[in-house]
Amino acid sequence: MRSLLLHAHNDSGFEARLQVALDLARAFDAHLTVLQPVAFNVALPGDAFGIFAAETATYVREQAAEFRQQIEPRLEAEDVRWDWVDTVGIAEASLLEYAALADLAIIGTGPIDGETVGPSPLAGLLAVHCRAPILVVPDEGRAMVPGAPVVVAWNGSLEASRALKAALPLLKAAPSVTLVSVTSSEDEQSGELPALAGARYLDRHGVNCEVVEVPQGQHKVAEVLNEVARARGAGLVAMGAYGKPRLFETLFGGVTAGMLRDPRLPLLLAH
Repeated sequence: MRSLLLHAHNDSGFEARLQVALDLARAFDAHLTVLQPVAFNVALPGDAFGIFAAETATYVREQAAEFRQQIEPRLEAEDVRWDWVDTVGIAEASLLEYAALADLAIIGTGPIDGETVGPSPLAGLLAVHCRAPILVVPDEGRAMVPGAPVVVAWNGSLEASRALKAALPLLKAAPSVTLVSVTSSEDEQSGELPALAGARYLDRHGVNCEVVEVPQGQHKVAEVLNEVARARGAGLVAMGAYGKPRLFETLFGGVTAGMLRDPRLPLLLAH
């Protein structure tokens, strides 16, 4: 893990994800690219001549420049390699482009528009389409500490397998790894990789893990995973993202949507 991508935006969660990014950069001797997408294409109702849109674009540009001036001195004081990139366009497109050559993309859980209710649309889109695994950092709560215990959610799916492999550098640094399967009476095991297959993969890479099966009972899977992570003192939950179509989970609920709706810990997601 030598190339990290951090989404820079002046929102309530930036400080938390900045600290996580710096911790990871130090722990893995990684280069940190701080990416600040700035959308100048502003359309306002009733603004036929674009006067107010131009003024708004100028304001947005000035705010972005001011934010960069605030953060860069802090980065210069850190013992990490970094660069800052400003792009013009929506955050989703810029992050997808730059994540193509990143080992990990670090984003927040909250909507960047400050108005959307529910799971972050940005996190949901990147979880499905990003070419790198994403690390979703909550706005509040203790930040992930490299070297903290890790919980890996396992359901035998392709998405879970990809998340397991993507998390490998972090799992190697963790003092303990727990591979958790949340079971219910309706589970169908055919066609799914058992948890022991995931454990054998980790063992080949020198990672010891504990395999745990937890009954779902009357709880949602996201609630069970959060409780296991809390009990284990985990600093990170790694899981496959959107095994069902993203729209389906948004409308009817799902594990990924549930974890993003009320994040307790940083989430490493891969699709």
